[in-house]
Amino acid sequence: MTTTPTASFTPRPAEPLPHQLLAALAQHRIATTSQLRDMLRPNAARQTISTPLNRLQHEELVDYTVLPQSNRTRAWYLTIEGARLTRDFPALRGRPPHPINSTTAASLKTPHTLTVVRTHLAFAADAQRLGHEHGPWDWTPEISHPLGEGQRLVADAVMHYTVTTGEHQRKLRAFIEVDRTTMSSERLAVKLIEYARLFHYEAQPVGRRKPASTGPVWLRWYPVFPRVLFVLTGATRARLDHRIRDLQAMVAQHPLVAALAREVRLAAAVLEDIENHDPATPPWVPLTGGEPRTWADL
Repeated sequence: MTTTPTASFTPRPAEPLPHQLLAALAQHRIATTSQLRDMLRPNAARQTISTPLNRLQHEELVDYTVLPQSNRTRAWYLTIEGARLTRDFPALRGRPPHPINSTTAASLKTPHTLTVVRTHLAFAADAQRLGHEHGPWDWTPEISHPLGEGQRLVADAVMHYTVTTGEHQRKLRAFIEVDRTTMSSERLAVKLIEYARLFHYEAQPVGRRKPASTGPVWLRWYPVFPRVLFVLTGATRARLDHRIRDLQAMVAQHPLVAALAREVRLAAAVLEDIENHDPATPPWVPLTGGEPRTWADL
């Protein structure tokens, strides 16, 4: 399939930087000054980002919380007015606003949210290095899908990523689960059951005696069921390796998850290994077993 040339990771300058900052915070919820710079202006000086952020704060469109033990690092988020303003931005159309009401509320969300942004930036840096496409709007946090019986699966993010090889492109999607080792290994592995339920779940039309199947619900949003990638951090290597083995055990032992694994690529990696970008040591461990590889080659 012939394609247009690969786009740069840096957003096009058509939108003013303050608008891009507002859109990025609407998309990613919370981000530090350095993360916003890496996302939007990776080669710019820090003041390029901090100056418009301070102006937006003066206009009461954004605010920040100071991270503990971080040399006063600021984590920025939209105010209620900022969320209202960004609701109709083209890049965010259809995304519900997520304003944060106070610095206290922000501080409760910050550790996990910033780790999710850090994960996005690792994929984005890898894409830039390899000549692939993955930018700020190709990462959508907190995606929710129904599982039936009033239950829902909430993925930490859905990633869109385009692998470019010469004139050919391959579009990939992945559900991303970021684990900071704050829950038990068993609870983490149970997340695989939720994805297996989503893969098989078919909503039934209302008002028919013999409801006809309309196909899996996920077909409403995806042409192919996204890969499921677990990103682990926050513990020793031995403990993280143990958690990956628990995920593999869930694939081997649970019949619904095993059925998912026959159709969908499942893998896990340590966040620091993804950030390392070492082509000699691919970081992704397939949950069905086998040698580590890149996530695109699962």
